[in-house]
Amino acid sequence: MDLMEYQAKELFAKHDVPGAPGIVATTPEEARAAAEQLGVCVVKAQVQAGGRGKAGGVKLAKTPDEAHEHATAILGMQIKGLTVHRVLIAPAATIEEEYYFSFLLDRSNRSYLCIASIEGGVEIEEVAATNPDAVKQIPIDAGTGVDEAKAREIVTEVGFPAALTEQAVTTVLALWKTFVSEDATLVEVNPLARLAGDKLEALDGKVSLDDNADFRHEDHAAFEDKDAADPLEAKAKAKGLNYVKLDGQVGIIGNGAGLVMSTLDVVAYAGEAHGNVKPANFLDIGGGASAQVMADGLDVILGDEQVKSVFVNVFGGITSCDAVANGIKGALELLGDNATKPLVVRLDGNNVDEGRAILDELNHPLVTQVDTMDGAADKAAELANG
Repeated sequence: MDLMEYQAKELFAKHDVPGAPGIVATTPEEARAAAEQLGVCVVKAQVQAGGRGKAGGVKLAKTPDEAHEHATAILGMQIKGLTVHRVLIAPAATIEEEYYFSFLLDRSNRSYLCIASIEGGVEIEEVAATNPDAVKQIPIDAGTGVDEAKAREIVTEVGFPAALTEQAVTTVLALWKTFVSEDATLVEVNPLARLAGDKLEALDGKVSLDDNADFRHEDHAAFEDKDAADPLEAKAKAKGLNYVKLDGQVGIIGNGAGLVMSTLDVVAYAGEAHGNVKPANFLDIGGGASAQVMADGLDVILGDEQVKSVFVNVFGGITSCDAVANGIKGALELLGDNATKPLVVRLDGNNVDEGRAILDELNHPLVTQVDTMDGAADKAAELANG
């Protein structure tokens, strides 16, 4: 889960990362009131996207009236397809230098990585492209992490000014604490700023949390932005389904992430011959293909207006094909008249003959069985294009 700036700053404050959290406003009137409290301030759009400033979503307000005016313009605007529902009113700061700092999960090396630059700030991408040596990449041992000695090593290698050394060490330790304690996959400060009087502060923040660790963090549920969530993804999450909405016409149900990913590929390839139709979703029902699980999956997929056909691709293993077939049968009974789109079913593996016989006997007008994965993908694409 990616957090918005104000949420990241809440976590920063929790772990003593230096900075001013600011005040969240959802109306221009609340923005005015916040500006009356803070004085000269910055009105910042809160969406899970970069480039807010370039999109006109970050404005300096010298008076409460200006804060009201900027909030009126920013609230409701679209930034990279996301609607702004709230703004952060942050105290203005006199910036002398801007730096970039982050901890992240290094998947390729199965460890952690610190990326930092004293020539960073909001133009860090340009710095990385034109002067890559200025962007330091420092491996972090997953077993030992970052203690004070490692933090000093990072500060020295990055090249923070001597006047900021102790503050930088403290800040690095606080950011590492945030990263580990919150089970994050990314903690980023951009910019980490040197303010007047040699004061180091995190002026902006980005945090990505590992959803797999939600069971350890009940408080993280409060960070979910229900206004921005796709309604189908929210519905699937409520049913405990592993679902991702895509922009296509062929609904996909499979058991196992690898099989589902392969199914997306074969559907995309088959779709080139049928009006260039594409997969509409990723949905992995895992090992439990009961009638209720299948019904829940079909209910979500059939609720997508873009879906024209559904491809159920299951390889029977622990859950046998006859159990899957009974699941499909039960799902169609549960859904009744709500099942309105054709289903192409490909079964293979454990008890495949029994599973196919169950569907043959069902003889449902919406169900077409195809023996091969490529053939089923082609049929699903054809039906979606029809």
